[in-house]
Amino acid sequence: MSRRDKPFIIGIAGGSASGKTTLARSLAKALGERVALLPMDHYYRDLSHVAFPERLQANYDHPEAFDLPLYLEHVHALLSGQAVEMPLYDFRAYTRSPKTERVLPAPVVILEGILVLYPEPLRALMDLKVFVDADADERFIRRLERDVQERGRSLESVVRQYLEKVKPMHLAFVEPTKRHADVILPGGGQNPVALEMLKAKALARLAEMGVA
Repeated sequence: MSRRDKPFIIGIAGGSASGKTTLARSLAKALGERVALLPMDHYYRDLSHVAFPERLQANYDHPEAFDLPLYLEHVHALLSGQAVEMPLYDFRAYTRSPKTERVLPAPVVILEGILVLYPEPLRALMDLKVFVDADADERFIRRLERDVQERGRSLESVVRQYLEKVKPMHLAFVEPTKRHADVILPGGGQNPVALEMLKAKALARLAEMGVA
């Protein structure tokens, strides 16, 4: 597949609640139908066969928590011009929803998640690798507000999960992927300059591909 024909693949990584999802969605909105967005959060391994109390104890910030083979399969399908049925993750039930969402192929594909820059086979597909950087305290506060308000978690459970799993996994697996990034962005979705830069880069590539 030539450069002209290959979709432009952007990987957006960063710590939990760093603003990477906001940035990815803002970029997707700016580019409209020319984008296929594939959040890695929806590709947690299916734990529907595991009792709920056991699901609560799982480490969702470790690379093995994700169904990487399925994620790679869907990325390759999009690159080949095929639509995929993206699984949907239920954050309240700690497992996949029975529903899926159809994602159509597009000239720009955005891969987003805490560990999208971790697997080498995934990095090898990317044309632009982005790491969204944010202060640890700020990320924790954002995560606390999000998990309590949107995901029905208690303050105590969020704090415990952060100290026992999120923080150590970030230091062990997420933060080191910064060295693979082509661009390191502070502020995430609240950084309009970063958004405009990524948009300009994508539009330039679309122009090369002859896509209006």
